[in-house]
Amino acid sequence: MKDVRPPAVAGMFYPLNPQTLMSDIDRMLDNTEGLSLKGIITALIVPHAGYAYSGLTAAHAYKLLEGRRYDTVVVISPSHREYFRGVSVFNGKSYSTPLGDVMVDTQLRDEIVKGDHIIESSGRGHSTEHAIEVQIPFLQKVIKDFALLPIVVGDQRSDYCFHLGDRLAEVLENKNALIVASTDLSHFHPSGQAKQLDQIIINDVANFDYQKLMEDLEYEKAEACGGGPMVSAMSASKQLGADAVDILHQCNSGDVTGDLDSVVGYFSAAIIKSK
Repeated sequence: MKDVRPPAVAGMFYPLNPQTLMSDIDRMLDNTEGLSLKGIITALIVPHAGYAYSGLTAAHAYKLLEGRRYDTVVVISPSHREYFRGVSVFNGKSYSTPLGDVMVDTQLRDEIVKGDHIIESSGRGHSTEHAIEVQIPFLQKVIKDFALLPIVVGDQRSDYCFHLGDRLAEVLENKNALIVASTDLSHFHPSGQAKQLDQIIINDVANFDYQKLMEDLEYEKAEACGGGPMVSAMSASKQLGADAVDILHQCNSGDVTGDLDSVVGYFSAAIIKSK
């Protein structure tokens, strides 16, 4: 994995075959409600489960990117399998999916890690992490030509998350970049309880209140495995001039499986600079 981060969950979270994968993404994009937003999309919040469960919810966000162009996409992920302090930006050259390789924006990586005591260039958290990987095929389909800045948050304490937001705002100023925060919501509650917990997060995001979002997560009033990435993306977006959030789609795994006794929640949102 020194230079190229190979696919870790192709064939599990999404199809391994390139043609099947492209067909599945096309189908999901075609099944969205055809939302359109005016203004500049500075960030998306998208789920990261298997495409069968959360792919349609993610597609509602990625559909908005059709016809838009970004030089760099910053994808911020929690670390599901490896705990470490701080924030890790992939130190290799590219991320690979069945649709091809996406080059890492090494210049932007150098900018964000230079002299920083929290954000480092490393492979920590990247080797088996699915939350970045599942976003890339959608991006390859709707944007095609872009560089990637893959970031894994190893410890989602508030000072790390706000620091990452501040640093992203600094390095992305006057750049044509998109931020993607990768997160699912509550895990393994009955559907009714899950919807109540998830609505707390969704309301905080809809209100563009990342301070309250961080508080609700820290005081365990709600759950989101990628809560820290959401906070960082919202904070950076606000500093870059974003002024509105649109909630695009929400569901839970029970909507797919029919099992409402233990579900995982998903939603997608767009953060917009409308003025």
